[in-house]
Amino acid sequence: MQLMKSNKDWKRQFKNELSSLKFTKKTIKDYSFIILGVIIQAFSMRLFLVPALLVSGGISGAAQLINYVTDFPIGLMVLVGNIPLFFLGWRYLGGLRFALRTAVAIFLFSFLTDILVFFITPEGVTQDLVLNSIYGGLTYGIGLGLVYRGKGTSGGSDILGRILNHRYGISISTSYLITDSIVVLLGGFIFDWERALYGLAVIYVSGLAAEIAFEGRAIYRTAMIVTDKPEEVSKEIMEVLERGVTHLRGMGGYTHEDRTVIYSVITQSEVSQLKEIVIDVDPAAFMVIGQAHEALGEGFHPLKDPN
Repeated sequence: MQLMKSNKDWKRQFKNELSSLKFTKKTIKDYSFIILGVIIQAFSMRLFLVPALLVSGGISGAAQLINYVTDFPIGLMVLVGNIPLFFLGWRYLGGLRFALRTAVAIFLFSFLTDILVFFITPEGVTQDLVLNSIYGGLTYGIGLGLVYRGKGTSGGSDILGRILNHRYGISISTSYLITDSIVVLLGGFIFDWERALYGLAVIYVSGLAAEIAFEGRAIYRTAMIVTDKPEEVSKEIMEVLERGVTHLRGMGGYTHEDRTVIYSVITQSEVSQLKEIVIDVDPAAFMVIGQAHEALGEGFHPLKDPN
């Protein structure tokens, strides 16, 4: 088994990826998300996190700690620290297309983080730690989520978080918490433990905000309905909610009778309508409502994004 690629393999892969790159409206949209997201992140750093000594985690958080001790520019250290993680992301998160988008995000974030120091006062907007934690976490997370929507990352532990999300199905908020907690705890030794606790809150809030900005506000629900009137219930779901249904074959565990189980995916706002449909058609039906992480295909997000 070959563990490392040879120079020839890397060159061949690079040529193949370079030839596959296309400049389309979708590409422009992706880069617009990335640029907007990075701008929001940079302002979040300078307006809320850096003035309040709240570590945001990852490479940028480590850069904050080093800046506090040595006065080295935060943006420059972010740029240097991202180099090894950049190549790791290139390997695991989409090759050249990912690398180009992440490079734009890293360079722009590093530049803006250092340049904004000349336009924003060191005190930021407020000295209140709670307000800085809430608004710093929200704005940083929104920026991060927009960069994700552009199919890139802003570097640092974002790359590790995306790898966990992409390869192992761990949610963005959880992966973000895992990859950044160590840096925040180091902030407890350099700043103080009160700020470290607030830093953990910043990471959690920013992770949730990133998830919403990345995946949108829609919350999907799965419905499984056991009914003696599957055709009537299915017809109402398709006509009233305009949602597809799938009939599954089931068997009662006690009666051993064959039953039809209706499976459908709906949005959160359609749950009450679905309940009314089932109650009107078959009040004796059994229904389970579950939560879906994502819905792809007809009627929802496209299964395959056009490049």
